[in-house]
Amino acid sequence: MAIIITAFERSPDGGKGLARDTRVRWALEEAGQPYEVRLVSFLEMKEPAHLRLHPFGQIPTYEEGDLALFETGAIVLHIAERHAGLLSDDANARARAITWMFAAVNTVEPVILELVTARILEGDKPWTKERLPLVEDRVRHRLGQLSSRLGDADWLDGAFSAGDLMMVSVLLRLRASGILGEFPKLAAYVARGEARPAYERAFAAQLAVNAGKPAAG
Repeated sequence: MAIIITAFERSPDGGKGLARDTRVRWALEEAGQPYEVRLVSFLEMKEPAHLRLHPFGQIPTYEEGDLALFETGAIVLHIAERHAGLLSDDANARARAITWMFAAVNTVEPVILELVTARILEGDKPWTKERLPLVEDRVRHRLGQLSSRLGDADWLDGAFSAGDLMMVSVLLRLRASGILGEFPKLAAYVARGEARPAYERAFAAQLAVNAGKPAAG
């Protein structure tokens, strides 16, 4: 059964890898699974056909036979559990990798998205000048904790896992802010993730769509 994911017809970031379908593409590439991409416009995302797949009208979605999933973390976890390459055979190591997946989307990403909101969506608000430093400090605090835990290791818990895939994907959102560069160990960690051939293929596939050259995985 073919795997089909949905992605933006034109990504808001212009194909820089920040749209969440990149995470799913990356997971499929790491697992060596072919997939097809159905591109949707912002209008189509709010239509009944897409809402049946994603009740909140977002991307990505994942279809495989009778199975339809939404939410990036759930999709990546499904791929990791179904195929080799993203979770260890050791039960405890698998559990720790899944813990890092949840940490990425529940603990680290929210403060980063708050920063994105403060800078981009609320940049013209009268309270932004006072609020922005507070938001930036919350991001730095969380990154400091993560950097301390990572230390000099290549990955969060031994070998590369789905936990690293999700964490790197989340941290990539900070690149434009300059804050990631304040934490050299995390910047190097993200660079290692980007250097993985599977990530490079996922990034190139998304970029090709935004350059007008749709590419399947």
